[in-house]
Amino acid sequence: MTARLMQGDEACAEGAIAAGCRFFAGYPITPATDIAEVLARRLPQVGGKFIQMEDEIASMAAIIGASVGGAKAMTATSGPGFSLMQENIGYACMAEI
Repeated sequence: MTARLMQGDEACAEGAIAAGCRFFAGYPITPATDIAEVLARRLPQVGGKFIQMEDEIASMAAIIGASVGGAKAMTATSGPGFSLMQENIGYACMAEI
C-alpha cells in the first residue's frame, strides 16, 4: 500500500468508498462541500450514485430510502444542516434503519 497525502474531506470520502458506500445524497454547504465534490467524481467510477438534493432534509430522506433499499449510504453537512436533519434521524432510529 502506498501512502498518499490528502485533505481531511477527501480522506473521509475515500474512506467511505473503501468501506462500501455506494450512495451519497447531500446539499452543498461549507464545510462539507469538498466531500460531496470528491464523491460526485468518485462514486460513478465504482458503480455508485451521487445525488445533489434541494436541502438537508431531503438529503437525509434520500439516504434513509437508499438504506432501506440495501445500499450503504451517507451524507455530509454542517452544524446547522445537521439540526435540520433531526426529524428524519429520529425516524430512522425509531424504524431501526
